[in-house]
Parts: sequence; structure tokens; C-alpha cells
Amino acid sequence: MVEGRKLLEPLFSTVSVALRVVVGVVVVGFVLSLFVDGVHFSWVGGDVCVTAEGTSGSSRSADVMFGAREGVDVSSTPRYCASDPSSSQRALDALRTLPSFTLMIGGLFLLNRLLKGAIRDGVYAPRTASRLRVLGWSLLLGSLAVEVTQAIAQSALLATLADSDMASVGDMWQIPFFSIFTALGLLTFARIVRAGVVMREEIEATI
Repeated sequence: MVEGRKLLEPLFSTVSVALRVVVGVVVVGFVLSLFVDGVHFSWVGGDVCVTAEGTSGSSRSADVMFGAREGVDVSSTPRYCASDPSSSQRALDALRTLPSFTLMIGGLFLLNRLLKGAIRDGVYAPRTASRLRVLGWSLLLGSLAVEVTQAIAQSALLATLADSDMASVGDMWQIPFFSIFTALGLLTFARIVRAGVVMREEIEATI
């Protein structure tokens, strides 16, 4: 077990500490937002703001205001804020931010579980390969679901703040290339670990 932990350092210690810190910050921030004025946690209190991605404009006054040089135009993207948002606007605002945060917490939890299991069962173990595969699929499907959900929520929220259709879901949505390639890498390593398990079992059977 000690050798397995050394093999997985410094990732194991970093993930373990990060998970505890993030959970602690979430709990403390949520409690403070309920009892301390001026402290806001995500959708609890505060203004609801959204930027109209994909929409921009420019004017001479903006050029002067931001000190643009001769022949340089300053473009701006409108940002809409509701100082007294409705419950539906707060719900949309939560859907616009919470999914990515939830994915991060879930990913840290699964990664921490994977590393603990690898220390206990060994790196080349069937359970380790299975947990690695679960982490890969969770990241792949979760990142896509998060992007779509947040884009729809942001577009719907913007529709409640602006009279006209300022941006579509396509303007809000971006393909999470880094998460996709990372997930594919995890799935590939899961197959490598599984192949290593089979090879070890065959070697042990011949001895």
C-alpha cells in the first residue's frame, strides 16, 4: 500500500486536499450567505447578470471613453443585470453556473475514489480499470451535458432580460475540446490498465 501511494504521488495528496478545500468553501460560503448581509453564494442573493455572447456594438463615445487611438474602434458586448430578479430568473442563473461546478466536484470525488482504490487494490487491478473507465465516461458525457445545459439556461435568462433575441443557444455553447480529449485519454488508459491486468493474470497462471 505504501509503495502504491508513492507511485501515485503527488496527485493523490493534491486531489485529496483540493476536494476537502472545495467542499469546505462551499459549505462555509453557503452558510455565510444565509446569515451575513452582503455575502452572496451563487444564486442566493445578489443581482442576476448575463452577457449577450455573440452580440457586440461600437460607438464614437465608447472609443473616446476607453482612450482608443486614431483609427481604432472599441467594440462592446452588452451585459444585462436584474437588481430584483424573479425566482425563475434565479433558477436560470443557477442552471447557468451550477452544472460546471457540480461536474468539478463530482470529478474530484471520482478521481479521489480512483486513487484511493488504486492504493488499496493496486494500479493493475480490475477495479482500478473499472473506476478509470467510469471517470472517463463521466467526464466525457458530463462536460457535454454541462455545456448544453448552461447554454440553454443562459439563452433563456437573456430572453427574460432583453426585449429582443440578442443571442441564440449556438452563440452561448462552446465545444469542450480539452475535457473531451482528457476523457478519451482516460478511457484509453483504462484499456491499457485492463490489458495489464490480463497479462499479469496470465503470467501468474504460468508460474
